[in-house]
Amino acid sequence: MESTVCELESWGLRVEIGRHALDVWGPMAGRDDDRLEDLNDAFRDSGVRAVIAARGGAGSYRIADRLDFAALLHCPKPLVGFSDITNLHLAIWAQCRAATVHGCVAGRRASDSVRRLLMEPSPTVIDRNPSAVSASINVAGRARGPLVGGNLRELAGWVGAGLLDWDGVILLIEDLKHVGIGQVDRNLTQLRRAGVFDRVAGVAVGLFDEFRGYVDGGWTVVDVLGDRLTDLGVPVLGGLGIGHGGVGQDGGPDQYAVTLGAVAELDVDAGTLTTGPCVQ
Repeated sequence: MESTVCELESWGLRVEIGRHALDVWGPMAGRDDDRLEDLNDAFRDSGVRAVIAARGGAGSYRIADRLDFAALLHCPKPLVGFSDITNLHLAIWAQCRAATVHGCVAGRRASDSVRRLLMEPSPTVIDRNPSAVSASINVAGRARGPLVGGNLRELAGWVGAGLLDWDGVILLIEDLKHVGIGQVDRNLTQLRRAGVFDRVAGVAVGLFDEFRGYVDGGWTVVDVLGDRLTDLGVPVLGGLGIGHGGVGQDGGPDQYAVTLGAVAELDVDAGTLTTGPCVQ
């Protein structure tokens, strides 16, 4: 928390910490109603210009349907976070069509890209990283549409909720190693059976680097991704440095932040994902 505050203050921002930000309730940062109160207070406060998650947001699926969407529609402001925060990104997209930021303030690339997204009204271009585990997952073509998604496990948890319109979106997926490649296969199969991939314009594949070197039954996570994504009939671009498992020059966690909810362009031949600005 302290390092995040120092980084934000170095940008010239005034930081307010939620009243319950340091609470603990089991694996979560406080009770549901308390975490929800902090979020909605920030959404309702016209003086707050962005809401930044300090951690991954375990249990955010428990409060995603109770955000004050009316306040966000009245005074839009980007939410910054990833991992379990994917649930809040999806809820805000479903109810408000507002731009949010998939990323965090931890690591040089991460902090620099979040700062740029919050302060500069310009597009962001993410290039394919040929050394990323998912880099070989590619289906040629170009696609254009709102970038929606985030953590694969959390995305799969929304199937059947009846809250999302997947038509024409570029679906972003990334994940960390929970229990093995079987979890990735189950989540992708769940999205396929629900018809999600029948409706998207393209797929942007972020980091699956925690699976590097992991083999199960002779398959790697690349085999699973290829088996589940390359026959969809839409462009697929892998190797994007977004999400869990990225490593910075100092050896610590790092990644690129991107705007969710804004129109993006996927160009597989060029190996780029271009996302629209988060702020105007």
